[in-house]
Amino acid sequence: MRDAALGRRAGLLIPLFSCPGTNSWGIGEIGDLDALTAWLAGGGQRALQLLPINEMAADQHSPYSAMSAMAIDPIYISVGLVPEFPGEGSLPAEDQALLARVRQPSAIDYDGVRRLKRDALRTCYERFLAHELNRGTERARAFAAFLSEQAWWIDEYAVFRAVRAARGVPWAEWPEALRGRDPAALADARRGLANEMAFHQYLQWIAHCQWQRARSMAHGVALLGDLPFMVDGDSADVWAHQDQFRLDATVGAPPDAFSATGQDWGMPVYRWDIVSADDFRWLRDRARRNADLYDGFRVDHVVGFYRTYGRPKGEGDPFFTPFLEPDQIALGERVLSVLREAGAHVIAEDLGIIPDFVRASMSRLGVPGFRVFRWERFWHVDGHPYRDPSEYPAPSVAVSGTHDTDTMAVWWEGILEHERHQILELSTIRRLAAAIPAFASNVYSPAVRDLLLEALAASGSDLTLIPVQDVFGWRDRINVPATVSEDNWTFRLPWPVDRLDEVSEARERQASLRAWSEKHGRI
Repeated sequence: MRDAALGRRAGLLIPLFSCPGTNSWGIGEIGDLDALTAWLAGGGQRALQLLPINEMAADQHSPYSAMSAMAIDPIYISVGLVPEFPGEGSLPAEDQALLARVRQPSAIDYDGVRRLKRDALRTCYERFLAHELNRGTERARAFAAFLSEQAWWIDEYAVFRAVRAARGVPWAEWPEALRGRDPAALADARRGLANEMAFHQYLQWIAHCQWQRARSMAHGVALLGDLPFMVDGDSADVWAHQDQFRLDATVGAPPDAFSATGQDWGMPVYRWDIVSADDFRWLRDRARRNADLYDGFRVDHVVGFYRTYGRPKGEGDPFFTPFLEPDQIALGERVLSVLREAGAHVIAEDLGIIPDFVRASMSRLGVPGFRVFRWERFWHVDGHPYRDPSEYPAPSVAVSGTHDTDTMAVWWEGILEHERHQILELSTIRRLAAAIPAFASNVYSPAVRDLLLEALAASGSDLTLIPVQDVFGWRDRINVPATVSEDNWTFRLPWPVDRLDEVSEARERQASLRAWSEKHGRI
């Protein structure tokens, strides 16, 4: 079945954290989506693929390690747009100096940004409490309506956040009654920490209002989210559903092109028998939340929903669960069906060591997988020739790379000369190259860059999602898998997103993107 929910269109992969505007506080914010989607729309791009915006776990910078599968990270709130914010002039001198530093065009200072926003948003909440909530104003009623609408997830989240803040340690180290969710202990926590709970609910309300406004002003650009395979062990979700996870093992990935020894993500392993007996309720809730936020979403590490790779925390060998292939197929297809039932368009990241039966299953279901140009090769044929992009199936996503890979520039300069020759002999490449002057294939020139980008625009895939670095030919990476580094997840655009129209290079790239989208039927 062809998945035509979004139709044939082009888009870019740009993490929200990467695109701050002139007035942003050192990181891309929800309020910056207006300028970003306006620039994309001007370039004929009708999709924006974001990385997860879930609230990150304590001391984490990775968007794939979250303390909540539902909550938006308050670090993305545009403080200047909060009605209760009295203005930057009200900040203490120390905070004004820190704000000036984090706004410098360099890597993101997560700790500095988070401290600034935490303190400023605490002030906003106290003003809201005094001038709105305690007086029963229209804003207070809107807040109450939000809490009623979102009660299915926000109550549990708020209790967790309040207790976590009060205790200052992971939930596994809480007193037994709270750790085990004793009803009396939870009731006491709700009473004693009511104000702290309301603060975290207020932050989610502000994020919700800003997000809904951004969606309504997205200039016809579909916002695509990213559903992580798991959340952090120290999360509201694992605390609330402890029986559904193996806490004595951690999830990861087997050895592959990213890591010769495999990856250990340090998160608990699903107990699929318990999850199934609960009718996949938590995954249903996650899909519902993503459908509320996005026009569609990418399922991260989809193979893990067919067969989860785990490692015991103590002695023992790594394992797959379920173990048997028929059970793996049945599980994966059930999970994908559950995720699609929420109504959003679903694509799935099927990269790494993927058994043939996974892609066959996705094909039967009509779930688009990814076609990464550098890996789309006939691996069972001598010389491993590349597959022509025109042969990519319509229900697929054509990409030059992902947030986990080298940029296209670094990849091109690192492959062998005979591989470059193979690529230049592809029919689509030869046809497009006939219209440009001669160029040196061993140099990653603008001509080579644009030839590869247009080949993806001309591909058979309904959807293209190109990392923004590849559009410009930059070498900066977003993340290096299986590593913990201060450089991971800190990439920022070199210009404020609200000033892209003033940058000649950005205007040129926008015009090229639009020309390719028009030429290849993606508008």
